Formats: sequence, C-alpha cells, structure tokens
Amino acid sequence: MSTAKAKLGSGVRFKKLANKMAREGVNDPDAVAASIGRKKYGNRKMQSMAKKGKARHSEKAPGDNY
Repeated sequence: MSTAKAKLGSGVRFKKLANKMAREGVNDPDAVAASIGRKKYGNRKMQSMAKKGKARHSEKAPGDNY
C-alpha cells in the first residue's frame, strides 16, 4: 500500500483539504484551503499553481462541441 501524495499543483491535494473542511462544517472551505496553502507555500507559489490549474481546466476537452 502506497502513501504517496498527489503531485503538487495537480489540485488533488487542494480539493481533498477543501472537502475535509466542508465535512467539518466550514462555510467557505475553498477559502480556508487557499489560506492554508498560502501560509505553507507562500503567495507566489500558490499564485503560480492557481494560474496553471486555471489554464489546465479552461482548455476545451476533446469531444466537447458546445
């Protein structure tokens, strides 16, 4: 059984933390997860990861014709 974490910048870690916060009843779990990330990685690194994530998710997936 592997305990390897998801690759940094993939968004998997962020979503996992945000989901955990939501289960605990936090009003805005994405904001709390972003705050924790900024504290851990710094503003510049978080901004870079957010930019890459937005670019990756804004690309149109193959087969989407709408």
